[in-house]
Amino acid sequence: MSKHLLLVEDNTADLELARLALEASEVQCDLSVARDGQEALDLLRGAGVLPDLVLLDLNMPRVSGHEVLAAVKGDATLQHVPVVVFTTSDEARDRTRARSAGADGYVLKPQHFEELIAALNELGQRWLTPGRPA
Repeated sequence: MSKHLLLVEDNTADLELARLALEASEVQCDLSVARDGQEALDLLRGAGVLPDLVLLDLNMPRVSGHEVLAAVKGDATLQHVPVVVFTTSDEARDRTRARSAGADGYVLKPQHFEELIAALNELGQRWLTPGRPA
């Protein structure tokens, strides 16, 4: 059974770069995309099958990544889904808030394409390796 990644990203350029990097990486998974926090929550709450990993941007319109994280980790049906914050914010308060809300990881978005591929490979090995329990 193929692993499933939900990427929550509102920036079109970052989204396309992530898609290209995912294709160039060793990660094999099905990809779903939510363009803002509200869309992410709608997808998660309506999902027949939950993703194996959520990569979550923090700074988004409508519902922020912090709000999405709190909602996911506060929902008994969703709280087991791993959520890794994937953001440009290196602010200590964002890291602390994400950790306190139950984030399973915090990764700064790499500046260069090759670094993005490497980061996705690491995340894939950790969370999306076939045979890893859901």
